[in-house]
Formats: sequence, C-alpha cells, structure tokens
Amino acid sequence: MPPASLSDFHDLDSLGEDIRRHILSNLGNDLYPPDPFRYFSGLAYAIRDRLIRMWLATQTSYYDSMSKRLYYLSMEFLPGRFLMNYITNMGMEAGCREVVSRLGYALDDLAEEERDAGLGNGGLGRLASCYMDSIATLGIPGYGYGILYDYGLFHQTIVGGWQEEQADNWRRHGSPWVIDRVEHLYEVRFHGRSEPYRDDKGNLRYRWVDADTVMAMPCDILIPGYGGGQVTNMRLWAATSSQEFSLRDFNQGDFVGAMQAKILSENISKVLYPNDEPVAGKELRLKQQYFLVAATLRDIVRRHKKSGPSFEGFADQVAIQLNDTHPTIAVAELMRVLVDEEFLGWDEAWDICRRTFAYTNHTVLPEALETWPMDLLGRVLPRHLQIITEIDRRFLAEVAARHPGDGGKLARMAIIDRGSSRVRMANLAIVGSHAVNGVARLHSDILRESVFKDFDAFYPGKFTNVTNGITPRRWLLQANPALARLITEAIGEDWTRDLNELQKLVPLAGDAAFRESWRAAKRENKKRLARYVLRKTGLGINPDTLFDAQFKRMHEYKRQFLNILHAVTLYNRLRRDPGLAVPPRTVLIGGKAAPGYFMAKRIIRLITAVSEKVNADPAVKGRLRLLFLPNYCVSQAEKVIPAADLSQQISTAGMEASGTGNMKFAVNGALTIGTLDGANIEIMQEVGEDNIFIFGLTAREVEAARANGVDPRRRLRDDPELAEALDMIGRGYFVPGEPDLFAPILDNLLNHGDYYCVTADYRAYLEAQDRVNALYLDPEAWSRKSILNTANMGYFSSDRAVLEYARNIWHIEPLGE
Repeated sequence: MPPASLSDFHDLDSLGEDIRRHILSNLGNDLYPPDPFRYFSGLAYAIRDRLIRMWLATQTSYYDSMSKRLYYLSMEFLPGRFLMNYITNMGMEAGCREVVSRLGYALDDLAEEERDAGLGNGGLGRLASCYMDSIATLGIPGYGYGILYDYGLFHQTIVGGWQEEQADNWRRHGSPWVIDRVEHLYEVRFHGRSEPYRDDKGNLRYRWVDADTVMAMPCDILIPGYGGGQVTNMRLWAATSSQEFSLRDFNQGDFVGAMQAKILSENISKVLYPNDEPVAGKELRLKQQYFLVAATLRDIVRRHKKSGPSFEGFADQVAIQLNDTHPTIAVAELMRVLVDEEFLGWDEAWDICRRTFAYTNHTVLPEALETWPMDLLGRVLPRHLQIITEIDRRFLAEVAARHPGDGGKLARMAIIDRGSSRVRMANLAIVGSHAVNGVARLHSDILRESVFKDFDAFYPGKFTNVTNGITPRRWLLQANPALARLITEAIGEDWTRDLNELQKLVPLAGDAAFRESWRAAKRENKKRLARYVLRKTGLGINPDTLFDAQFKRMHEYKRQFLNILHAVTLYNRLRRDPGLAVPPRTVLIGGKAAPGYFMAKRIIRLITAVSEKVNADPAVKGRLRLLFLPNYCVSQAEKVIPAADLSQQISTAGMEASGTGNMKFAVNGALTIGTLDGANIEIMQEVGEDNIFIFGLTAREVEAARANGVDPRRRLRDDPELAEALDMIGRGYFVPGEPDLFAPILDNLLNHGDYYCVTADYRAYLEAQDRVNALYLDPEAWSRKSILNTANMGYFSSDRAVLEYARNIWHIEPLGE
C-alpha cells in the first residue's frame, strides 16, 4: 500500500465511500435508519485507514535514518477523545464537515458520540499526551508506552451532594482506535524464586524459576503530528492469561475455578489505579508497574536486536524516559535482562542502564515519592529485590568513600530504607539515571535544595529543569475554534507550530475593534459552555457574568476550600449590600476526589451544600451562582477552559510541581488568580505582573510559617469575615439538618495547624479577588489583559518542552517531515 498523501486526506468522495463501507463491512450494519454512533464509527475507521498508511511511512523513515529512539514510559496517558484531534492534526476538518453533512449529520454531533479514553487521571497523564502530540509534530522518533486499561479511574456522579463512583467502562462499545498486535505477545513473570547457578565458565549467575506467567499483548493507538507528516503511536499493553480455562475443572462442575487463573491474571490491565489500601491492592499495583516495564523492555530489546545482537551501542540508540516514579522498576529489570539473559558483566550493564534512563519527578508530595515494602517486592519480584539490594550496596559504598563517617547521609540517600524496610523508588530512579528533571523552575529548585539535596551535591549537573508545556493544537486550535479563527485572521496560522508567534498579538491589545472581536469570541464560548451545563446538570448559567473556574484534582493542597470561603464571603457581602459594586459572578468548580480520600470528598459535599443555598437565595439571584460540574475530564475541559474569564490556581505555595491547567486557561485568554507556586511564577514572568493576580505566602514563607506554628484561631479573631464564614460552615447554616457534617474540615483547619495555610492566605486572596472585580467592571481593560495573556504564553508550548528534552536529555535530533 503506497503512503497516503495530503491529497488523499482531502478526497471527499473516497472519504464518504469509506465511511459507508466500514458501516456495512466492518460494523456489519445497515446505512438506514441512520444512527449517530454507527456513523461516528464509520468515520473513525475511515480516518484510521489514512492514519495507518502514514504510520507505516513514518516507521520506514525511522528505520532508514537509523536514528536514536525515545521510549516514554508512563503509567497513564490522558488523551481525551481522539476523533477531532486526529481530524485537526491531519487538516481534514473542513472536508469532514462537508462529508458528514452530506450524510445528514453535523461533525460536532458525531464527535460527541465518542467516550473519553480511560487511560489516565490528571495532569501527569495529560502532560504525557501533550508530549506525544509534540513528539509526532516535531518528527522525533519516539513512542509512548503504557497500559490499556479496560476501566478508567471512575465515572463521577453527584448524588445527594456527595461524590459517587461508577465504573468507567470506556471500551464497552469497543474502540476504533485500538489496533491489537497479537503477533508480539510477551511473557511477563511474577513470584517464583531466584536460583543461583554456575555458567560454563564458572561464573555465578541467577535465573528466575517457578514463576507465574501472564502474557502482554501490545495494542497501538496512533498519534498524528500536526499537518499529517509524521504519525507515531502509543503502545499500550493488555494482560491476557497464559492459561485458558481448565476444561477438566469445568467438566467436573467447578465453573468458577475453571476460569479463575485466567481472570486473576487479566486483572492486571483491568483498572487504572486500583485501590492500594489492602495488601492485594498494593500487590496488583506493583504488578501493573512491572507488567508495563517488562513488556516494554522486551519490545525495546526486540527492536534493538534488528540491527544486531550487540548491546555495545544500546544507550546510543535508546533513550528511556521514566515519567515519575511509577515505572522505576525498569532500572532493575534492564539490569536483570542484561546480566541474567544477555550475560553482560555487572559494571557494563550498569553503565548501559545509567546512560539509557532519565527520570522526571512530578511532585514533592510524600504519596508520590513511591516506596515498596521489601517483603512485598521480594515475594512478587524476587530477582529484582536482589538486584536492587546490590545496586544499593554498591551505591552506598561510593557514598561512604566520599563521605566517611556520615551515617546520616548514608541513611538519607539509601535506596533501601533500613528503618522501614522499604525500597525508595525515587532514590533508585536518581541513582539509575543520567538525568533528573523537575517540571517548573520552583519545583526543580525545591528538588535540588531540599528533597534531593544530598543527591544534587553527589551528582553535580544531573539535576535540571524542563518546565511543562501544552500542545496548542489540542488546547487552542481544536478546543477554541472561535478564538483560533480570530488569531489566525489577525496574525496568520504559523502560531500552530510556533506558539511564540502569538507575540504578534501584543500590538492588537491596543486595538478597540480587535478587543471587541476578542470579547465576542469569549462570549461564544461561554454560551457553548452554558448549553453544556444545562444539558449535564439541568441548571442555567448566564454568559454575561464573570466565569470563575477552578478545575483540577480534588486535594487539600489545591485549596478548593479557600475558593469556597471566598464564595461564602461574597455571598455575605451581597446579602448585606445589594448595591455592592461587583460584577455578577458564576463560580464553576470541578474535579475528582480519590475514592479513599475522606477530606477531599467532604470538601465536594461542602461545595454542593453552599451551591444549593446560594443558588436558591433570591437575595443574590443574578449576582452570584455556584456550581460543581461532575466528572471532570478532557472533553469537559475543552468546553470549560475556552469559556473561563478567571483561572483559579491557588495551591499552597511550594506544593504544586508545575500545573498545566494554568497554562491552558491562560493561553485561552483567562486571567490567573494564583499563588507563587509551580509554573505560576513563570507565567507571571511571561505575561507580566500587571496581567495576573498574585497573592499569598511564598514557598519559603509557607515553610517558615509551618516551622513557627500557624495559629489559625488568632487569624479568626483578627478577621471577622473569615470568622463568620467558618462559623456558618461549622454551625450547619448550609445543611441545617446536619450541623456537624463539616466538623472534620474545620477540625483539621483549626486544631491541627492549618497545614495548607488556608487562614494565612485568606485575606490576601480576598484582596486579590477585589482587584479582579474592579478590573472586570472595565471590559476594555480586562480584554486588553486577556489578549496579553494569550500573546505571551508562547514559552509554555509542549513543542518547546519536548525540544529541551530531546536536545539536553535524550540527545535526539528531530527528523522533521
């Protein structure tokens, strides 16, 4: 089959015929009566046909160039829906709209038939997907590797004000985008034991025996670069049993037992982030991580051996990026493959490992600095525990030689924590990699100066920074067509490949006619979101109000509680002074709380309780409205972000690694209210201090406040509005029948030190919100700052971030088109 060309993409007659052919032949359905899901599927398969042809051509170019390749390992990707992204990147939108119109449909309606892929949860997975877009667009020979989960995290609903979790069976109707590669099944082992033996030269060797086995089947999802020139793929592993059901057990009446081994082994790829509170959950999570790593390294070694059996040039041809600590067991696995299966010496294998791996740290939160109990690791992966123990022994010998007698340093830097008998995966990743990076300048500074201070001193130059970025194709061109059209008409379309081109908008911020068009595009997006909210919740929102948005994972450090305190305070002010000179405001909040995160789920209940009271009060009707939008996901973000006027990025300083939601909102013209945390600092530097609302303690001030002891009750005594808001929450004003419902939140705040500095930042936050109100009452001034925000966001392109990785960490040159 010859490679597809762009002219093939735009052949409307063949596209229409392909849609009909797939409905008839691939789906086995009639064309009539018309069914939107049926026609979505036909269109999807027609698009996939074209993608496969481009993918084959891209793979041929990779092999012809003999280029070094990148393998990006991530336990999650968060691609959202695929159809419109594919169509946008392939330049097919106009043609597809015309073709499906001839078939009696609107393209937007067909796109709504697709479910979000349940392959990720939050910023970590979305970043990985943005990077895959840039890898393809820039022509970097690279692949994403992950797991093909049958079920996503969960589908969130709100029942009686509380979050409820339902299974996210995103593949229940199949997926036209998943290509099964049954010809490359790999065996993955668990349990068993490590057996020593002597090889024919008398060397002591080890082999893994008596293990349980699971088969990993590769499934590809194609990722087109913008313009259709390059197509790469995510390779996602699905677990399949090495044993089919036992016919003997079945015939003896043990119907469940006949299938038990198959079901248990296939659980590995069943659910994204299984509950790891019970021991069985912890073991499943560890198995998932090793399953990804073992299958991926098998694939990498297979591909490498196509050019010969030697591993001498392995690290010159292979770059493996560990996206956070989750895939870190890859360090031990590659050592096992090289030493036990390829029979390299330890020192040679270790040199290859350290030159191959690079590690991205995404957080300083304890729960993300992953550790594993030694007994669990030894039971599930017995040979790997031996290897990690040897890595640790050799590393500590190096540390002791350079710092004799410093037992504290040895204890802090050890991979195996002797006190808790746990393996510190972040330490293993650092020791086993040639580069370690944070994802914003502040975050990287904290890693070097605090979290991994000993390692930074021990490995000068190993720690670096690559500030996160977002793809402008998904988050502006596709998600915000109204604004994208306006920008392209004003400055041309080069910004889609070079986001720095948005700088050409700066002079237009002073143009009254352009500002008016800018406001019109924003209002169009707000109307679109209002229709979505009405459809999803049955509640109306007014597009002629300030849309104030906070959408992110529910966590105490992200401080949705601080947002609610402002909403309660504003509610009180409006009730007292109906003529208060503030713009009408719609506060929109969304995000999922982990199923076992008691406090985050309680905060969701507080949000819904306050919204029920505020929205029903005629005293503030038309002035203040508050909504919690359930089941935040990529497709919802694509509607919320373009419509937002104000972006809430109010995490406790020093706790957000970077954030990418802050970038998405700002590039779409929302003004940020936020702390000096994560990438907010760099956004402020790029857009200008006059075009962002910064408030609150800095990271160092937060650290000092905690060290000195925060006294929240003193702040209550000094701030009547804060005291009033907390009293209303505490005495059951918002849920009269359950006065103690929110007592745990207040107890955590008032009696346990206010760790997240909510009371410390409350007054500064309100003052920043007052500045927001004053500015929004001047539409021309607001529009000018909105334009300048978009114009100065070029640095936050994922293209820039990926190029930094490629040049400074992976040492890979883009192939281009």
